[in-house]
Amino acid sequence: MNFVKNTLVSLTCISIATASCAKTQLTEGYVLPSDKPVTIIILRPDVKVGSLTTGGVEEPNADWTATSRTNLAKALEANQKAAGNSVKPLADQIDDNAKVVDDYQNLFHAVSNAVLVHKYLPGGKLPTKKDKFDWTLGPGASKLGDVGGGNYALLLYSHDSFGSSGRKAMQAAGLLGCAIGFCMIVSGGIHFYYASLVDLQSGNIVWFNYLKSSAGDIRTVEGSQQLVDSLLSTMPKRAEPASAPKK
Repeated sequence: MNFVKNTLVSLTCISIATASCAKTQLTEGYVLPSDKPVTIIILRPDVKVGSLTTGGVEEPNADWTATSRTNLAKALEANQKAAGNSVKPLADQIDDNAKVVDDYQNLFHAVSNAVLVHKYLPGGKLPTKKDKFDWTLGPGASKLGDVGGGNYALLLYSHDSFGSSGRKAMQAAGLLGCAIGFCMIVSGGIHFYYASLVDLQSGNIVWFNYLKSSAGDIRTVEGSQQLVDSLLSTMPKRAEPASAPKK
């Protein structure tokens, strides 16, 4: 399953790079409710970090991945607290609860890949969803709320491959070639992220956003915060409470 997920995400990243489309998808008119508590469960970010060799082969880096995952989790919490939301980072679970979290993480990726293909890629739009954002994890997602103690879930996927010194030299040589009329465009790395906000009462994905370029080096605390703040900048906010009628 991970192979299929990672392959599809990588292919989607390449294809989306040429697409002209809005990044954010939002259930029309959706805002976080002002008439009831909003508690957002932050699931453990799904992070893949490695290096891109001179020949373009991705090599995973476990230390970078662990550090980036910790950085991103803290950045998500800080971002949402700054937005005035109550947050609950979801701790690692065991037994049945662990299975619930794992099942819905996998479902999140499957649905997110469908969103990427059918909402962003040219020619991929489904006739029944062309003019609306209508995607769901199903009402069973309320189980996540039972596990984590919240009524919304925030999920993030991150895929970074940083260019090795040889790759960077190859990229520089390609750019230099352009000056003499022989261009060789070489990617310096892969940076691709998406996040979703799920209403756990209905299971609906009410907001989805992606970035296909780095807004910050997630191996650092500062870079992770920059990335998260950029990715979540379009996330819906709480509705303004209705004003009392004038006497």
